[in-house]
Amino acid sequence: MEQIPAEIKALEVEIAALREERTALKSVTFNVSDDSPQNIAASYRRQARENPETAIEIQGIDDAITALEVQLRQKQAQLKRLPTKVQRALQEEQLEAARNQAQIHADRINILAAELGDELRNLKACANELSPLYWQVYYKPFITGFKTISVPYVRSDGEVWTIVNRIV
Repeated sequence: MEQIPAEIKALEVEIAALREERTALKSVTFNVSDDSPQNIAASYRRQARENPETAIEIQGIDDAITALEVQLRQKQAQLKRLPTKVQRALQEEQLEAARNQAQIHADRINILAAELGDELRNLKACANELSPLYWQVYYKPFITGFKTISVPYVRSDGEVWTIVNRIV
């Protein structure tokens, strides 16, 4: 069931990569004051004569993009022809996969936030030790702002996820 959306995604990625490659190869410049259709065609023809290998490669990329777009439209039509229940099941599978990926990132954020909180508490302890001596030498505080330091924390009620800032 998951095969068609995966194939569609792979085709979209490949088409985007080919378009980027084509853009990198294409280097025709136009005179802004005279961008008539004849001048545009002449510029492309001149570039093709000057760089035949590049012109052939660009044509090959264009042909590949066209073929992949035909396949993409076929797969999208195939997906639309699926029964509503199957489409719904595919969407639920995609959502579950995305939710699992998000859970991994949320867990990592929470781990990093806990580590950051520990480091901030250690820094605060050092600052508390150094502050009296620092005041005596430099007449100013060593570190300020500990009352407003917060770290992100991701929590969920099962359906809705929320990112909150916890004061350290």
